[in-house]
Amino acid sequence: MPSSIPPLRPGDRLTRDEFERRYHAMPHLKKAELIEGVVYMPSPVRHRRHSRPHFRLIAWLGTYEAATPGVEGGDNGTARLDLDNEPQPDAFLLIDPARGGQARISADDYVELAPELVGEISASSASFDLHTKLHVYRRNGVREYLVWRVQDRQFDWFVLRAGEFQPLKPGSDGILRSEVFPGLWLDVAALLRGDMPQVLATVQQGIVSPEHADFVRRLATSAGPV
Repeated sequence: MPSSIPPLRPGDRLTRDEFERRYHAMPHLKKAELIEGVVYMPSPVRHRRHSRPHFRLIAWLGTYEAATPGVEGGDNGTARLDLDNEPQPDAFLLIDPARGGQARISADDYVELAPELVGEISASSASFDLHTKLHVYRRNGVREYLVWRVQDRQFDWFVLRAGEFQPLKPGSDGILRSEVFPGLWLDVAALLRGDMPQVLATVQQGIVSPEHADFVRRLATSAGPV
């Protein structure tokens, strides 16, 4: 018997509950997002414009997560931010809720509220990720937001300060250093030229830094915000 549940379609205006009901009824569908109450369903993913950069972003974040007990990473996981927004970010890092993180994991295994860090692979500066999604993530309290603009060959790293996203400034050595996840260091120039050994060497340097060691100690003893 055909399903009585209508399919998801781009542009549908739905409540979050109805979005989830329709999404669950379409197990073949790999990605759909509810942004400001509107359904978005991305087109098929290209290799060099999205899947390969995505893989490299995950490799960098995964290296950090592996060395940082109390931090969890995710890839394309649904995040229930609020009643009108349920994105599926390309990557995220969160602090374990039991160790003071601001997000939580629901009984049905979804991220609820905002991960501390969200990353998106984007086509260009004119993209959805740098406009509507940026405002959604800011309003919901994502503390750091990364956007890799592949076609523009640019990498944006925003930090939430006083309710606004502001660009993170690199050090004198050109390295970007997370304010939320000590030791999460990025050599942007190496990333943009495809030099992953250098990208991973840089984050390894961050992982052995005193500030990372202090962060791991704080996570091990924390029962509140870190």
